[in-house]
Amino acid sequence: MTSQSCLTKRSRLIKSVLDRVLAALLLLVLSPVILTVALSIYICMGRPVFYIQLRPGKNARIFTFYKFRTMTNEWDAKGNLLSDEKRLTVFGQFLRKTSLDEIPQLWNILKGDMSFVGPRPLLVRYLDRYTPEQARRHEVKPGITGLAQIKGRNAISWEEKFKLDVWYINNWNLWLDLKILFLTVIKVLQQKGINQEGYATAEEFQGQLNRIPNESTKERNL
Repeated sequence: MTSQSCLTKRSRLIKSVLDRVLAALLLLVLSPVILTVALSIYICMGRPVFYIQLRPGKNARIFTFYKFRTMTNEWDAKGNLLSDEKRLTVFGQFLRKTSLDEIPQLWNILKGDMSFVGPRPLLVRYLDRYTPEQARRHEVKPGITGLAQIKGRNAISWEEKFKLDVWYINNWNLWLDLKILFLTVIKVLQQKGINQEGYATAEEFQGQLNRIPNESTKERNL
């Protein structure tokens, strides 16, 4: 093992430890905020309070992903779930603009499923749509924020996001993570790139073959 690889391994260990320590501290400090948001969601939208979904993490290992719920569970007369635009509430929009909906992911970090910085965890059904290069985003733990988030978030194309994810993996160091965290705070305050034009969040990634899956990602609410 070269000295460079030893340094990288040591840096990743430091990152993992810092992630969990900081996540534990923030869960404690932000507990009043967490309780307030949870109660507000319950009053505005009822149960469930959390949005829970299976997502792929490092090495495409599936884990349970947590967010605060920002949409209602309304269905049309035919029993189909309404579009995201129709289900996204005013309070839900506020949670997304302020990124307060992401707070429950601190639990994912504490469990070791995620990191503060890394490629965002996407849908399980996207796994067979990636090119081999795009699939490299699963070489590291997914993050609450990442390079793609500070470079445009949902305002940039999927291809641009994946290029930024791979660049991050190829050039990773602790200083880069600190820079991304700092710039994330600025982006949250600016409230830019929250959604793609014409969508509540962003259009679905169809992959190179533009395939539509037969089954949606398994979801469950709490």
